[in-house]
Amino acid sequence: MPIQYPAGPIEEHRRVRRSTGLFDTCHMGRIRMHGPGSFHLLDRLLTARLKDLPVGFSRYSLILREDGGVLDDLFVYRLGEEEWFIVVNASNVEKDLAWFQNWASKEGSIQVEDLSSRLGMIALQGPRAMELLGHVAQAENPSLIENVSRPNIGRVRAGAFGTEDLSPSQTRLAGQGDISAQGSWTPPERFGWSWVRIGKDGSGGERNTVNPGLEGGDKGRQRREDMRESTGTGRPAREGPREGAPATPGVRCLLGRTGYTGEDGVEIFPPWEDTPTVWNILLESAKEAGIEAGPAGLAARDSLRFEPGFALYGHEISEDVTPVEASLLWACDLEKPFVGRDAVQKRKAEGPKEKLVTFVMEEQAVPRAGYPVADETGRTVGRVVTGLYAPTLDTFAGNAFVVSDLAGIGKTIYIVVRGALKKARVVKRPLYKPAYRS
Repeated sequence: MPIQYPAGPIEEHRRVRRSTGLFDTCHMGRIRMHGPGSFHLLDRLLTARLKDLPVGFSRYSLILREDGGVLDDLFVYRLGEEEWFIVVNASNVEKDLAWFQNWASKEGSIQVEDLSSRLGMIALQGPRAMELLGHVAQAENPSLIENVSRPNIGRVRAGAFGTEDLSPSQTRLAGQGDISAQGSWTPPERFGWSWVRIGKDGSGGERNTVNPGLEGGDKGRQRREDMRESTGTGRPAREGPREGAPATPGVRCLLGRTGYTGEDGVEIFPPWEDTPTVWNILLESAKEAGIEAGPAGLAARDSLRFEPGFALYGHEISEDVTPVEASLLWACDLEKPFVGRDAVQKRKAEGPKEKLVTFVMEEQAVPRAGYPVADETGRTVGRVVTGLYAPTLDTFAGNAFVVSDLAGIGKTIYIVVRGALKKARVVKRPLYKPAYRS
C-alpha cells in the first residue's frame, strides 16, 4: 500500500467518509487454523470470547505474552466449528505464525497455514460501499445454502475452505430468507462473512472454479523467492493491485463485513492472481454507477482509524504495553483463561502508571509520534504515539501515553515540539463515532 495516491491523503480520507474508497491491504497477513481441538487452542491464545462466536462471524481480539504485553491485534473469522481464518498485521506475520504453529505443534491434530501469498486483500470502505457491491456481488452457489432450524441461518457449502466438510457449519445472513434464486446476495451483518462472486454487472462467470487459493498444495501460491522485497515489514511482499488487469467477471471471494476506518464496508479476499481484477471491477463499476470512489493509501488509513479510536500496532499497542494501559480491556474476556490473563488482571488491580489518552492541540503545532509530553512545569509525563491532522475534525490531534493523574478528560498537557511546549487538551474518545454504531 503506498503512502498516498495522486488525490492526496486528506482528499482520500474525506472521500471514504462521504462515499467510498479502496485500500490495497495485501500486505496484511492471512492465516488459517483448522483441525480437531483448534477451538480450544485458539480460545486459550486469543483474549476475545470465542464460545459465543457463531460460524459466519468474526471478532476483534489480541494475542498476548505471558506478561500481558500485546503480541498483536487481529480479526478472527469463524469458518466452521474447528475452522478459523485470522487476519494479522503485516509487520507481525512471521512472529504470529510462529506463535500459532508452536502452540499447535503441542496438540498434533491442528494445522496452521500461512495464506498470505495465496490470497489477496482489498478493503472497500465508506457509506456507499454496500451500494457499490450491489452492482457487482453475486451469491456464491446460493442454491447450496439451505435454511435450517432458525430464521436467517444457512448451511455453509461443504468444503468451502478446503477439503474438509464444514457441515453443519452455519452462517447468518442479515434479512435473508429463502435464497434459492441463483445470483441473489444480501450483505452479511456487521462482522459477518459470506462467499460471493464479484463481476461486472453482478455476472457470475466461471473463471474461478477452484477454491480461492485456500486448498492444500501449492496451487495459487507465489514462490517467496519470486516476491519483491517488502519495505518496512521485514518479510517478503507481494505485488498489490495494478491498473490495467483484464476485468474478467465472476471472481470468487471471501467477503467480511469488517474494516478499520469507522465506516461501513467490507474486506474482500480474492485469489492472489485475481486481486487486480477485483480492484478494477470495483473502480470501473463505481464510475458506471455514478458512485464516487478511488484508492486510498497508508496516510489516509492512519487518520481514518485514528478518529474512531482504533489502535495501530507499533503505536497504541506493542509488546511493552498491556490492554490495561491501551484501554483495550473490552477486547479481553477475563472470565476465561488465556495466555497473559493473570498479568492483565494483576495490572488492572494495581492500576496502571500511565494511560492512553486522546488530545487535541490548542496551540498551533503538528504533534508527531515520539514527541515528549510534558506538564506545565516542563516535566516529562508521557509520549505521543500517534499525531496527525484529523480531516473530519479539521484539527491536529493525537494519542499519547501519560501518567495517570493527567489522563482525565479536560486535563491540560503540553506536547514538546522542537523544544517548545505546545498546549493540548485531553478529550473524550472517540473523536468520530463509527457510522455502523449510529
